[in-house]
Amino acid sequence: MMKLLKSVLLLILLNGTSQAMEMLNMAPDFSLPDPQGKVHTLAEYKGKPLILHFWATWCPYCKKLQPGLDSIAKDYKDADLQVLGISFNEDDGAMPGEMLKKRGIHFPTLINGESVAKSYGVPGTPTTVFINRAGEIVWVTNISDPNDPSLNAAAEFILKN
Repeated sequence: MMKLLKSVLLLILLNGTSQAMEMLNMAPDFSLPDPQGKVHTLAEYKGKPLILHFWATWCPYCKKLQPGLDSIAKDYKDADLQVLGISFNEDDGAMPGEMLKKRGIHFPTLINGESVAKSYGVPGTPTTVFINRAGEIVWVTNISDPNDPSLNAAAEFILKN
């Protein structure tokens, strides 16, 4: 009951900036390659708080948001918080991993994420999904402001719950 109450309070805190989503849906499993071809799954992150950033190299709002997410990843590097990009709807020849490096972004990205974006109900880029330790989606947002305090609040929430 306390967990549900905390989730409701977070959603109230973040009201107006989040995309409507049924509370505490389990995060759909996925299997996607990274730019080097190694396949990764949601199961690798079991028990860890996870931020999924759905993005594309051509998206100016993603470019704007990414330093904020990278900062969150750095701020919590000593915790078990994970930040993971999922690139989708890319133009032919796009190099998402190289693009992040050029932008000075250090969190990893997976590629060819169209099916995963669909299973998560992603309406467009950027979409950021916050998943708690139990594998439940607690917040989905389309925020592009890297300094929006609700991003840090959500990161702290999934770290503690």
